[in-house]
Amino acid sequence: MIKIQDTLQPSDLKEKLARFWELSAQKIHSIEKNYDQKNGAPVFTENGVYTSRGWTEWTHGFQFGSGVLQFDATGDQKALAQSIRNTIDKMAPHVSHTGVHDHGFNNLSTYGNLLRLMHEGKIPENDWEKEFYKLAIKISGAVQASRWTSIPEGGFIHSFNGPQSLFVDTIRSCRILVASHLLGHSYHAEGDKKINLLERALQHMFATAKYAIYYGEGRDTYDEWGRTAHESIFNTKDGQYRCPNTQQGYSGFSTWTRGLAWAMTGFSEELEALSQLNEVAFDNLGGKENCIAILEKAAQATCDFYIKNTPSCGVCYWDTGAPNLDKIGAYLDQPADPYNNWEPVDSSGAAIAAQGLLRFGKYLKNKGNTKGQHYIQAGLTVVNSLLEEPYLSTDESHQGLLLHSIYHQPNGWDYVPKGSKVAHGESCMWGDYHLREVALYVQKIIVNEPYLQFTNGMQ
Repeated sequence: MIKIQDTLQPSDLKEKLARFWELSAQKIHSIEKNYDQKNGAPVFTENGVYTSRGWTEWTHGFQFGSGVLQFDATGDQKALAQSIRNTIDKMAPHVSHTGVHDHGFNNLSTYGNLLRLMHEGKIPENDWEKEFYKLAIKISGAVQASRWTSIPEGGFIHSFNGPQSLFVDTIRSCRILVASHLLGHSYHAEGDKKINLLERALQHMFATAKYAIYYGEGRDTYDEWGRTAHESIFNTKDGQYRCPNTQQGYSGFSTWTRGLAWAMTGFSEELEALSQLNEVAFDNLGGKENCIAILEKAAQATCDFYIKNTPSCGVCYWDTGAPNLDKIGAYLDQPADPYNNWEPVDSSGAAIAAQGLLRFGKYLKNKGNTKGQHYIQAGLTVVNSLLEEPYLSTDESHQGLLLHSIYHQPNGWDYVPKGSKVAHGESCMWGDYHLREVALYVQKIIVNEPYLQFTNGMQ
C-alpha cells in the first residue's frame, strides 16, 4: 500500500521540477537530432536509445506533444517550433486513421495542446492556425467515434483487435469525442444520421465502467473493489458481454496496472469536463446526476485499488497478479525494486496513475468532499518518487526520461540488460510524455497558472 505523504505540498517539488525540465529538454532535442523518422514512431528505448516497434503508430503524439509541454513549462522556443513542424508534417494520417482507438492520445497531445496554448495566450493568436487545430480535433473525434460496436445498453469504441474488443485504455481517448463535440462538431453516419459525440462518449464510458471495472458486488461479488480488466469481450451478433481478457497484462482475472492507470486518469479527466456541462446528451442517458454518479464510482474504485495494491513509494509493478510477485517478499510494504529478479516495475503506469489521483482529488475537493485531499496527497507521493532516481533518467546519453517502464511483458518485447532476469532501465514514449504532463500539472498549480485541462480552448 502506498505510504502517503500527508504533509507534502506541490511547492515542495519546485527544485525537483526545475531539474526535471532541464533533463527533459536534453532528451527531446537528442531524439529530434538523432532518431531516424523513416523507422516510424519511436516507441521505447533499447540500451538507452529510442527504437520503433511496429504494431500501431500510436506514439507520435507523445513524441511531438512532449515539445509542446516543454515549451509550456520552460518557454523553450526550439522545442515548440519542432513540435509545430512535426505536427503539420506528420500528424495528418493520425487524424484520419480509422484503424485505431488512439485518437485522444495522438491528436489531443499535439493539436489539442497547441490550441490550448493559443487559448491561454502563450503563443500568438492566429485565426488560420487556430482553425487548423480545431478542424483536426473535430475530424479526429468523428473518426474515433466511427469505431463503434452496439450493445443492448449503448455501445463502445472498439479496439484494433476488432469489434468484439473493448480496451480499458480507450477511456482516455474518449476526450477527443468530448473535445470535438465542444467545438460544435457531430458525427454523420450512414443515411446522413447525425450522432451526438458527447452522447457516444458517455456510452463508451458507461460500458467501460460496467464491464472493465469490478466493484465486489452483483456479478463481481467474488472480486475486489476497483480491480480492472484490460479487455472486455462481446458477442458481436447480439452485443452480449462474454468475458474479461487481456493483451498486455498477466490474465483477464488480474489487473494490468497501466490499464488501471488509464482508467483512473480517463474517468477523472472526464468528470472534470462533464461536471461543467449541461447538455441534452445527459437527459438521453438518465440525467446528468446519474451519469456523473457512474463515472465517480469508477474513478474512486480504480484510485482506491491503485493505492491499496501498489508498493509504498507509489510506483507499481506491471500487473497486480504477476505470478512471481510473492518471491519478492512483502513487496507492498516496501518501495518497488526495479532491479529485482522476478517481476518488472512499470513506472509509466505510475506516471499516468499520479495524474488520475491528483485530478480525482481536485474534483472531489471542488465538490466540498474532504476525502479529495487523500487522493491529492497520494498523487503527490507518486510524483515525488518519479522525480528522483532511480526513476528519473539523469544520464545525458540515455534518450529516455522516465526509467523502468514496461511495454509488453507477455510478448517479451522489452529490453532485458545482459546479466538480468527481467527488463529494467528503459523508457517509453508514453511514460516520458505522461511524466511531463503530470509535472506540468503540478507546476501550474505552484505558479498559479490556468488549471491544466484538455477542454481549455475547446469552444
